[in-house]
Amino acid sequence: MLASVAVITVRNSVNAALFLVLAFVMSAGLWVLLEAEFLALNLIMVYVGAVMVLFLFVVMMININYPSVEKESNYIPAVALMVMFIIAEMYLAFGSLDSGIFPEVDYADGYSNTAELGKRLYTDYVYPFEIAGVILLVAIVSAISLTYRKRESAKYLDPARQVSVHRDERLRIVKMPAVQK
Repeated sequence: MLASVAVITVRNSVNAALFLVLAFVMSAGLWVLLEAEFLALNLIMVYVGAVMVLFLFVVMMININYPSVEKESNYIPAVALMVMFIIAEMYLAFGSLDSGIFPEVDYADGYSNTAELGKRLYTDYVYPFEIAGVILLVAIVSAISLTYRKRESAKYLDPARQVSVHRDERLRIVKMPAVQK
């Protein structure tokens, strides 16, 4: 929760992205505690590995100049505090596994939460899954159409104009005098 609050309260966008990575890693830890390792790995690979790297590239490419840029050494205490916080949280979470807070579940031999997730997703929840896919497709097409700008300097082809050309317009014979040296 603290990392999520830090995402919206810090002024530096790179720090906000790093706090978002921390929030994703903590969420993946919650998935591991719920014994959904597949979802935890997907959260790490998709969001932290792809989305956040892309976001950091965009943030660094636009090169926002802040009035006071601090040195990297000033971040060492904050990073050390974050690492200690992660270690303490993992110790509290995994140390309490034996305390009876989390119920012990005995699974049958050959049980796979990945197979169970796939079975539920494509049988019980197939329509909501397909509707979510269509909504994402509409969002992608809408985002592309909203950001598309027609540039005046670019040359565009008009197929209707190309097809309607007459025979006389296709070839033009130009007489030029021969140049002698």
